[in-house]
Amino acid sequence: MKKFITILLILSLFMPSICKAKDSKINLVPNSKNAILVEATTGEVLFNKKASEKVSVASLTKMMGLILIFDTIEKGGLSLNDIVTVSENAKGMGGTQLYLDTGEKISVNDLIKGVVMASANDAMVALAERIAGTEEAFVEMMNKKANELGLKTTHFENSVGFDHEEHYSSASDMAKIAMELIKHEKVFEYSGTYESYIRENTDNKTWVVNTNKLVRFYEGADGLKTGWTENAGSSIAATAKRKDLRLIAIVLGYEKSNIRNQETMALLDYGFNQYDAKKLYSKGDIVGHTTLDKSSEERIDLVLDNDIIMINKKIDPPSKYQYDIEITKESLPIKKGEQVGTFIVKKDGKVINKTNLISKKDIERIDFFKLYLKTIKDVI
Repeated sequence: MKKFITILLILSLFMPSICKAKDSKINLVPNSKNAILVEATTGEVLFNKKASEKVSVASLTKMMGLILIFDTIEKGGLSLNDIVTVSENAKGMGGTQLYLDTGEKISVNDLIKGVVMASANDAMVALAERIAGTEEAFVEMMNKKANELGLKTTHFENSVGFDHEEHYSSASDMAKIAMELIKHEKVFEYSGTYESYIRENTDNKTWVVNTNKLVRFYEGADGLKTGWTENAGSSIAATAKRKDLRLIAIVLGYEKSNIRNQETMALLDYGFNQYDAKKLYSKGDIVGHTTLDKSSEERIDLVLDNDIIMINKKIDPPSKYQYDIEITKESLPIKKGEQVGTFIVKKDGKVINKTNLISKKDIERIDFFKLYLKTIKDVI
């Protein structure tokens, strides 16, 4: 049975006036077909233009692939220094590519550069095959991850974003995918870099330039992914951060990339001009404690797995928030980093933000003898 701990501290902060589902009345991106602007940690929607509509998303597809790649790296199944042998299938993908050769040996690090910065299809498939064995198996993993994220308007048929009637997503789902991707902060080392090299220290050293020009020209921009196909048009998943406020803009369906970039910057400007962010807690902060019978620790620290950031519209009056802690793990043992609860932020009884609470250390179940000694100690 779940247990709740209510934190009695009520803070006077600012509450944003945000419409979740309705399209925004102002059209900041008149040439786009679909668009959405969200705050990156809460997913609060600041602008919406047909964001739930099912559409082609071109190479923005690769963001889901990158989530799986960084997941695999963080779990130890892949290293940036690992060498991948390029298959004939990867070489023959066509579209934007690094022009990899069959049998070429190239590092995972270089392949990720190719995917993130150059949107290279051959690099994406080479990584997909390295992780899952085949691209088809990797696409199954992508769709499974989409289900885990609760995406209702997303299905993938390939790993690179080629047009297909059963390959689709929406601006809203793409924003959720982008939010999940940036939890892997390593991605910013690639997406925030304007130019770099692959195959360094070889006779085939290759210059790579980021397809996302905003990282060079827009203040705070450090990602995330561009895309183009004939059916999808020119699209971008852009993110920028100023102080504690990080925004994600998904803007789809342009005829020309320069107009796409101009309107995306205008959309981000709107967000930064209208809203502020306040960090209430940081990732790693201890926000409470709980106890479990027969535990090796007298109390278990409850540690935030992510920052808690609330945004406010600059003209809005202050509001009050209440914090609840929901304990979801009541059995031993508990591993370091394992989720033990949820930190919930409410306003007027309505949940407006939540994040996982984890244990910062291994917690063991003590045996009878140790429990006996602990009881004697407590009595003394």
